[in-house]
Amino acid sequence: MTPAARLSGAIDLLCAIQNAPHRPADAVANNFFRERRYIGGGDRRAISTLAWDVLRAWRRLHWHLRADLRYRHEDVSPRLLCAAMLHFVGQPLSSIQSLFSGERYAPAPLSEREMVMLEALEGQDISSEKQPLPVRLEYPDWLHPYLVEDFGDRLEEEMRALMGAPSLDLRVNLLKGTREEALRRLRREGFQGEPTALSPWGIRLEGRQPVTVAALFREGLVEIQDEGSQLIAAAVDARPGQRLLDYCAGAAGKTLALAMTMENKGQIVACDVSRVRLDGATKRLRRADVHNVTRHLLSEGDKWAKRREGQFDTVLVDAPCSGTGTWRRNPDARLRLTEEDIKELCAKQAAILDIAARLVRPGGKLVYATCSLLGAENGKQIEAFLKRQEAYTLLPAEKRSILLPEELRQEALFSLTPHGFGTDGFFVAAMEKMSQG
Repeated sequence: MTPAARLSGAIDLLCAIQNAPHRPADAVANNFFRERRYIGGGDRRAISTLAWDVLRAWRRLHWHLRADLRYRHEDVSPRLLCAAMLHFVGQPLSSIQSLFSGERYAPAPLSEREMVMLEALEGQDISSEKQPLPVRLEYPDWLHPYLVEDFGDRLEEEMRALMGAPSLDLRVNLLKGTREEALRRLRREGFQGEPTALSPWGIRLEGRQPVTVAALFREGLVEIQDEGSQLIAAAVDARPGQRLLDYCAGAAGKTLALAMTMENKGQIVACDVSRVRLDGATKRLRRADVHNVTRHLLSEGDKWAKRREGQFDTVLVDAPCSGTGTWRRNPDARLRLTEEDIKELCAKQAAILDIAARLVRPGGKLVYATCSLLGAENGKQIEAFLKRQEAYTLLPAEKRSILLPEELRQEALFSLTPHGFGTDGFFVAAMEKMSQG
């Protein structure tokens, strides 16, 4: 594809994302490219990169393009956002204008109004001290008090780290081979990776590398999983022969890691309210050669949990949450999140925790995790839970997982952030249910 055709593709993708405001952008993008199989791998990456750059700079781009009072209340189109993004990554306006030629596969020519708006960007940096902090750091205005409470004077550095592009992390499946073997095979196939600093099973690849085409991925030797997510599985400390419940399993990313640490021995039950997600787990489980997992679809009025109270050695609750910790990967989620969402999620998390608490056997373990940065969903949620559930206490130091690095074993609960640890944002709390008598 020509550069102009790639630009048209990015504009069309952003239009598709805007037209599906309740769907995650990555799901829209998957469907977008599935319907356009003629677009090759390199072109897909170029189109996605520009679209995601725009999503990561959404508020700043709008602030610049609406700086002129004449355009303060006008809609800003995806084509104008893409043109402005190209300017801020260093393309001269004359070059950008030439891409909007209107010729075959190229976007229509820029209008006089669009040119005036773009010319006003000359000499400007995308981030400006004149921008309000939530604009400069790309988060909703209403979220500011939450972030000030949670981060204090670290707010700017934490949120700035959340604005960058994420790394691509892999988890080695020890049921199929070692990390050293996976690294050797990756390098033979032309991928550059290094062992992760915190996860004992992780490999980090820089940039956007098409690892899903690699033979070792297709064979199940590696799975795509952020290092922080791997550390949740490490905190669970699943052992061979145990009975575990992954209560909000989704597509089974953490289930796979738990089965690995259990060496395929014992039993894992993967539950979720979504049949689509659970069905999607089947292929992953088969590819990873995991055979100690059964799946259960949770539904309204389901008596399944009531019949299994006190039966599990460990229950993992990877709770539905705001996803603020994954904004590097899902920058569009910043635009959809509302304060009402937080209130509803906190209530849902508390209800799920109370159900999960009954499923743990006396002396067993409950692990709560989110991919959120917000104390309301994390530390405050656990504090309230421990007050409601007197049978539970934070896991004592001698029982914490040796799979975790020493710095994370200091406390029974920990938070990970892109700034602090180079991972997505995650929270983990490990608790123990007191033995009876």
